[in-house]
Parts: sequence; C-alpha cells; structure tokens
Amino acid sequence: MNPTIKTFPNTKFIGKNLSFTYSDYRAFELWSSFMPRRTEIQNSIGSELYNIQINPENFDFHPNTPFVKWAAVPVSNFDFVPKGMKVLEILEGLYAVFQYKGDQSNAPSFFNAIYTEWLPASNYELDQRPQFEILGAKYKTNDPNSEEEIWIPIKLKI
Repeated sequence: MNPTIKTFPNTKFIGKNLSFTYSDYRAFELWSSFMPRRTEIQNSIGSELYNIQINPENFDFHPNTPFVKWAAVPVSNFDFVPKGMKVLEILEGLYAVFQYKGDQSNAPSFFNAIYTEWLPASNYELDQRPQFEILGAKYKTNDPNSEEEIWIPIKLKI
C-alpha cells in the first residue's frame, strides 16, 4: 500500500447526494438516479465521475453513523444547475491517492487497511475534507479488472 501524495485543486461539482450509513448503504440508488441525467450537466470538465463522501466531524466508521455520498462530475462553473441536482465545492488540499483494482467486493477491506494500517503508520492524519473516488476510463462496474483512484484527505501529524 503505497499512495502518491497530491494536492487536489479547488474544484466545483454538480451532482446528486444522499445521506445514509454503511449498514444501509444506498450508493446504487444514488448512482441509478444520477447516471441517466448526467448528460444534462452542460459545463462538465472531462469524462470522469466522482464518488464523493462527506463524513461528519470525528467520524467513527460505525455501521450506523450517517454520512453524505455524492455522485457528481466536475464543472467549470455553477451557471446552470439541472433541476433536482446540487452543487458542491471541494477546496484545495492534500490527499493520499491509492490505486484500487478489482470489483467492489474487496473495497471494504482495502479502505479498512488504509485507515487502520497505512494512516497510523504514516506521517499524516485524516483531515476534515471530503474523501472521493475518481471513476475514470478504466472503471467498470463489478468487474475484477476495474480500476479507480481513491483520494483520502490528509494533513501532516502535529
């Protein structure tokens, strides 16, 4: 587990969001409502999709602790927002970027290793900013050859 440390720039997004928990994980519902409408977003930048998670302060990863998940695309501006969609801006910050390959069945253990093994052993701690996955050209739903980038917000340990 060897991430690249990168600075993510200020980025605007348009998409849809839902609040749920790990025990009531509704990402499929979120993405099913977003994907048929993503072409309505007129000012998108690139073709990548963003699976963004906003955790509450002091998030404990308990199965019943709610968080907000976004299905979104980056945009150049907020001049036109399709009805029923919302805006989000992620401010510039430092991230640990992990490459994940495989279907979603191994994702929970991969995330667990990031938070319980890599992060405590690193010179960083979790920062209170959104975490996200970039679903690019190599991402394929439920495919063992699928690839995505996992971006975890970090700051130097004090």
